Amino acid sequence: MLESGATLGPVEVAYETYGTLNADKSNAIYVCHALTGDAHAAGHHGDPARRGWWDTMIGPGKPVDTDRFFVICSNLLGGCQGTTGPGSVDPATGRGYGLGFPLYTVRDLVSVHRALVAHFGITRLAGAIGGSLGGMQVLQWVIDQPNEMAAAVVVASSSRLSAQNIAFSAVAREAIMRDPDFQNGDYYDTGRAPDTGLTIARMMAHITYLSEASMREKFGRRLQHGEEPRFAFDVDFQVESYLQHQGESFLKRFDANTYLYMTRVMDYFDAFADPVAAGANLEKSDTRFLLISFDSDWRFDTEHSREIVRHLQSWRVPVTFREIESPWGHDSFLLEIPEYDRTVAAFLERTATDLGI
Repeated sequence: MLESGATLGPVEVAYETYGTLNADKSNAIYVCHALTGDAHAAGHHGDPARRGWWDTMIGPGKPVDTDRFFVICSNLLGGCQGTTGPGSVDPATGRGYGLGFPLYTVRDLVSVHRALVAHFGITRLAGAIGGSLGGMQVLQWVIDQPNEMAAAVVVASSSRLSAQNIAFSAVAREAIMRDPDFQNGDYYDTGRAPDTGLTIARMMAHITYLSEASMREKFGRRLQHGEEPRFAFDVDFQVESYLQHQGESFLKRFDANTYLYMTRVMDYFDAFADPVAAGANLEKSDTRFLLISFDSDWRFDTEHSREIVRHLQSWRVPVTFREIESPWGHDSFLLEIPEYDRTVAAFLERTATDLGI
């Protein structure tokens, strides 16, 4: 049962685990992925060049130490990497759901996570961690279920999107839906898909994940071919080539309808829309929070994290906040940054010590 009242089923969930669940099942950490992530968070499946999207964070001796913790990461509801989503077959029609898939919320994402946790027989998590949309899930989880985890790590995230953030997503969705091959979302098995629209959506979004400083350092105004500009409309600058590559490679692993749904999930998220209900729950919580932002992140700048901190502090929720210096913008949460890694590692080390893990 979704928050909207719609029902969905059966729901299949793709997930990966790392490390070993201990005897009393007290050492589990749930990893919540961001907009375009999936269940493959760490390690590799035979190809060392294709490591998980958070391999810098998860593994033996890493901040989320799999020598100590049992780590679970699942593909989100509505996803396109194994979990039921718009591209899945609707049992009622025998065809892909397309836009017939019901709209869902961050709370619904968490409901599926909780069902998977129950599948393992885990009654209380050591913690949950997520960046961007992943952090929204962690925050919502604690608000609704204030005693289901000992620690919560929210990185480069927000309690609600700004008008600017909603605007970026609106333009991305328009690029997809105005593609002639979108076919009102019913493009499965037609031999045509809105690849142009999805490519443009990814290119634009990727700009917002980087800082101006990082783009200047990585590309500057360097040309892609030779030393002289070609004075044409095809790709001429290195930054153009990079964005084109990002867009085209994205087509190999992502579904346009999932992109529509996931961006809309983020638009509607408003963790403290009902401050009375949120506060009543959080006042009962014994979860410790770590909030991290990056000084060059302009997609979810530090003020987004500070707003969460203010809310948590107002209800006396234990919270540690750290702004990390990084030139890499929003994507910093995916990168190996020593201060960032040390901060997460120290927080989880304290959690493990407190739990006797």
